[in-house]
Amino acid sequence: MNALELKHLQKSYGDFTLGPLDLTLPSGCVMGLIGENGAGKSTTMKLILDMLHPDAGSVQILGQDNRANLRALKEDVGVVLDEVGLSQCLTPRQVGKMMGGMFRRWDDAGYKEYLRRFSLPEDKRFKEFSRGMKMKLGIAVALSHHPKLLLLDEATSGLDPVIRDEIVDLFGEFTREEDHAVLISSHIVSDLEKICDYIAFLHRGKLLLWEEKDRLKERYGVLHCTRDTLAALDPAAVLGKRESPYGVEAIVERDLVPAGWELGPVDLEQLFIVMAKGEM
Repeated sequence: MNALELKHLQKSYGDFTLGPLDLTLPSGCVMGLIGENGAGKSTTMKLILDMLHPDAGSVQILGQDNRANLRALKEDVGVVLDEVGLSQCLTPRQVGKMMGGMFRRWDDAGYKEYLRRFSLPEDKRFKEFSRGMKMKLGIAVALSHHPKLLLLDEATSGLDPVIRDEIVDLFGEFTREEDHAVLISSHIVSDLEKICDYIAFLHRGKLLLWEEKDRLKERYGVLHCTRDTLAALDPAAVLGKRESPYGVEAIVERDLVPAGWELGPVDLEQLFIVMAKGEM
C-alpha cells in the first residue's frame, strides 16, 4: 500500500498556483520535497493535512481520503510543521500529559526517552526554547504516538549539524518498518540526499521532477571539459552548464554522452539549481 498519493492536486492564491501535483510515496520509503522559499512546500503539507481545501485533485493517506475518518488518520500521521504549534506556556512534561489524552497509542516512556536524547529540559516553558529546541520537541511529540506516516516541513531547520545528523538518522530508522513512510521538505539538500529514496523538485508551484534518487544518479552526471569539447556534444545531452576561465562544468544525461567519456556524480543541489534556472 502507498503511504501517500496526490492526484492532480491544485491550489491557487492570487497570482500563485500550486500544481497540479501528482506524487506517490510508497510505504517503507522517504521522499524529499525540495524547493526554494515560496515554492509551495508548506502549502502542499497543509493540503495533505486538510488544513487547506484544494481547488482540484485529491489526497489519499494510507489508502484513505484525507477528509474521511479523521480520527484514525490523526493517530497514524505524525506532523512537524515549520512552526511547532504548541502553547508557549507549556513545559515538555505538561505537553506529554496533554498528548497522552489525545492519542490512544501515546508512549510516555518513549517520549521521555526522546526528551533525554534531545537534551530537552522537562520543566522549561516552550516560550523559552530556541527554535532548534522547539523543533526537537515537535519531533519528539510526532514520534511518540507511533505514527505510520511522518510529515515534516523544514524539521531540521535551526538545528546544529550534529543534532541535525542524528535527527536525519532517526528518520531513516523510522522507515525500517515496512508500513512506515516519511515526507520531508527542506532547503538543506544534503540532509535529503542522505536518507531519501524519492526526490520531488518543486519550483514556483510547479513540479519539475519526481523520481527515485538512485535513478537520478544513474541518469545524470557531471562533465568537466573545454568549450570545444562541449560544443561537439549533442545539445540534447546538456541539462545545464557553468563556464569559467578554466573550462566548463556541465550536467549531462549519461545515455546521450559517447561511451568512454569520464563523468562525475551529480548532487541533488546542483541538479535542482540547474532545473530551476531552466524554468526561469
